[in-house]
Amino acid sequence: MNSFSKNTLLLLMTSALFALLLGRWSEQKSISIESSTELALIIARSKSDPSLASAAIGLCVLDADGKVLFEENARSSFIPASTLKTLTTATALEVLGPDFRFHTRVKATAPLEQGVINGDLIISGGGDPKLSLENLRKWAARLKELGMKRLTGRIIGDGSMFNGSLFDDFWNWGDIGNGYGSPISGLNLEHNRYAATFRPGHSVGDPTDFLGSFPELPAVKWINETTTGERDSGDGVVVHGGERTPVIHLRGTIPIGAADFTVVGAVPDPEFFAAHHFRMILLEEGIEVAGSATSTSELEKGVPVAPVTLIDHPSPALTEIITSIHSESDNHETECLFRYLGLHQKKTSESVIRDHWKSRGLVFEGLRMEDGCGLARADFIRPLDLALLQFRAATGPMSSVYESTLLTHYQGRLRAKGGAMSSVHSYTGITVNAAGQRTYFALMVNHHTDSKAAYHLRDSVVRHLLQATSTP
Repeated sequence: MNSFSKNTLLLLMTSALFALLLGRWSEQKSISIESSTELALIIARSKSDPSLASAAIGLCVLDADGKVLFEENARSSFIPASTLKTLTTATALEVLGPDFRFHTRVKATAPLEQGVINGDLIISGGGDPKLSLENLRKWAARLKELGMKRLTGRIIGDGSMFNGSLFDDFWNWGDIGNGYGSPISGLNLEHNRYAATFRPGHSVGDPTDFLGSFPELPAVKWINETTTGERDSGDGVVVHGGERTPVIHLRGTIPIGAADFTVVGAVPDPEFFAAHHFRMILLEEGIEVAGSATSTSELEKGVPVAPVTLIDHPSPALTEIITSIHSESDNHETECLFRYLGLHQKKTSESVIRDHWKSRGLVFEGLRMEDGCGLARADFIRPLDLALLQFRAATGPMSSVYESTLLTHYQGRLRAKGGAMSSVHSYTGITVNAAGQRTYFALMVNHHTDSKAAYHLRDSVVRHLLQATSTP
């Protein structure tokens, strides 16, 4: 029977009839029966693909008023991957405001007198996820302008604003040494990441040469167990690190023929990392530093009192940070926001999110947030609630700002955030069809065996929503 078997055709007919019998369209006034039928057929066709045959697929589509137009398993919870980030970002925009900025301060335990500080310098972290080496260079230049020539004490990195573990308890062992799983501290530098560089061997299976890291990772022992892989095999390296570990294991493969191949790893001790690099930059500026670099986690007597503020460095505005989160799907930036929300309101971050949206008329059912970025596989949410979040955020007090931070496609008629990890794919956002009619949607696919099939389903759903014409 051409491209479909009799069983596939029966599946399509049964799916459409079943949806109709359930009254899926009985109360829908603004989308055609033909459109809903086509969405049901798109999902049914996708299940004929072996890689999606046993997958869990959830889809929810809302109209411009937030009413359900179509749903498929929309009231069951799914692992969301990075679409969970929109809960954190939308909440932060409404709770903190688009102009909110984190502040990092350089403090001293003694005043600057005649070019000398007889004491310690403390980098007091405020949770800024965007602090860079370039910022540190500007700080050093500013201190030189102020006449600083010598520090008799130490450089101390203070990230204690965020207490507890540097990593989420539910992040996988294979995540926390790699760049996308970098630690979350009150003091962060270069997203607490470094680039490790390797040179492959002459033959497949040969050991590789580890050439070092940039920025330099101080006081770490490297154990390189990587080998040379097939040509064009890509990044097969897993970095096994951990919280403040002095030993980092490098395992996996580097493709043969790739000159100076780099992978991104996670800094194990972000406060010490920042203090070390600030000390080195001060020395490069000609400012003498008598003491060593250290962090508050190493201090037995706690953080020294530092009454003198020499530098107050603001982060980019929250709108810029959220735009970066949605564009780059950055876990580190999202987690800094997530943790700060809890600190700001003195309760758990998940409670802040739940309570805020409850006050806006959205009560989450089946939501679990072990983190704010979606890296934890213990996170879950219903497609219905994720779609409702898009509706509330895009029609609330920060509507224009929120929409402006999302990635745009199809000449601006699609604004969305995606998420993917092994066997998980999700996509959520806003569509505007040719007639100017808006829909809010969430598509979630769990337990698939081929990501290409999940992407194809996503594209089919989105194209249909962009083309569908609603009825009066």
